[in-house]
Amino acid sequence: MANFFKAASKPRLASQQITVTIDKLDMNGVGIARGKKKPIFIAGALPNETVVAKVFEQKNKYTRAKLMSIEKSSEKRVLPKCQHFGVCGGCDLQMLDLDEQLRFKQNKVAELFSRNFAAHAIANNTEKLQLPWSEAVKSQPWHYRRKARLGVQFNKTHQVTVGFRQKSTNQLAAIKSCPVLVEPLNNIFPLLKTLISKLTVKSAIGHIEVIKAEVCEHNNSNGTKEQVVLVVRQLKAMSEIDINLWQDFAENYNCRIMVDDGISQQCLTDDKEGDVSETGIAPLIYKLADNSQITFATSDFIQVNHQVNIEMINQALAWLKLEPEDIVLDLFCGLGNFSLSLARKAKFVVGVEGVQAMVDKASYNAELNNITNSQFYQADLNSNWLSNTWASEHKFTKVLLDPARAGAEQAVEQLVSLQVPQILYVSCDPATLAKDSAILVSHGYKIEKIALMDMFSQTKHVETMVLFKK
Repeated sequence: MANFFKAASKPRLASQQITVTIDKLDMNGVGIARGKKKPIFIAGALPNETVVAKVFEQKNKYTRAKLMSIEKSSEKRVLPKCQHFGVCGGCDLQMLDLDEQLRFKQNKVAELFSRNFAAHAIANNTEKLQLPWSEAVKSQPWHYRRKARLGVQFNKTHQVTVGFRQKSTNQLAAIKSCPVLVEPLNNIFPLLKTLISKLTVKSAIGHIEVIKAEVCEHNNSNGTKEQVVLVVRQLKAMSEIDINLWQDFAENYNCRIMVDDGISQQCLTDDKEGDVSETGIAPLIYKLADNSQITFATSDFIQVNHQVNIEMINQALAWLKLEPEDIVLDLFCGLGNFSLSLARKAKFVVGVEGVQAMVDKASYNAELNNITNSQFYQADLNSNWLSNTWASEHKFTKVLLDPARAGAEQAVEQLVSLQVPQILYVSCDPATLAKDSAILVSHGYKIEKIALMDMFSQTKHVETMVLFKK
């Protein structure tokens, strides 16, 4: 057998402790310190802090270390409110002062804009881009989230864990309460754990979606009542015993139970107290500031922060300054979240969405609210949509677009040819927003206003609104 030379292995560095000073936060809110030749990433550490950390990963271009202790604390550090912070992967910034959270998010957006504008040769690389920031749209920083997906896992002995994923793993953190969720969703975890432990069909639940919404009160066209809805993703058929257990739970805690088998949903509870639709189930509702009602299904996308959603729509109307003769194009219109309020101010609104089911629901919501000056269409906005009749038969004066995280690059590329005087872009991802904004500015649009919308307080996630003028 041939013998090959084997170099002596280098000493392991993945267990050494280091003491470093944090320079700044990265885009994900992770502290960055400078090593001799590469950055060191330490989650939970804040700028200007001196920390002790334990290295657990060494790469050619970076090092990652776990925060062990803080020798010099930042004046911006606050005590996290959640007992699970640092284990649960849901929040990133609870240790950071609220005003500083917004400053971090604003700097994140500004940096992404600078990079993309430089790439499009819009701004000089040596000049810092000056964005016309307006005050951020905010809500209360706790108990704001009205919809969430709870994970359910079973161990080998069928003991259940109910909670959210831990950081950087698929394992669940066992959650007792969550101060980000609205009441009473925040304290539902131990109740669900107790119930699931009694079920006869073990390991059959994939996850549980929790939603707080409203339903119409019986014989009261304007009155609504709050309702908690649980959507149980069921991987195996429920036994009769389990059905009864869920129904008892619904009665005890005044909630609706939906079972999702991956194909359809079945309601296990009787909604006779509410006005029912043709399905026999009272539709879920959320209200807008003008008292318009948006109906939605449990599977539909809605903004999880109700108060920020209301303020976001109000700001959109204020920035667009709609006139009675305006004709508005609402791209990625969804259920009509913006469309209904736009239609109350404008001459006409054309809403466009990629999924026909959502188009049908937006049309229904307009009809439900007696809005007759709107029309909704299905179109793939990532393909050539300018050839559609609705795109050519109207002279649009203003546009609002609210795309998903993937952004709206192809839609924006076509939109510029319409020469619309004003475009309002609502974004849930600053990276794609910056990329799309560079396209608009390179085609002669100017950023008139920009503002953060703190839809997800305590987290790294950023939502932004930008007004462009031709």
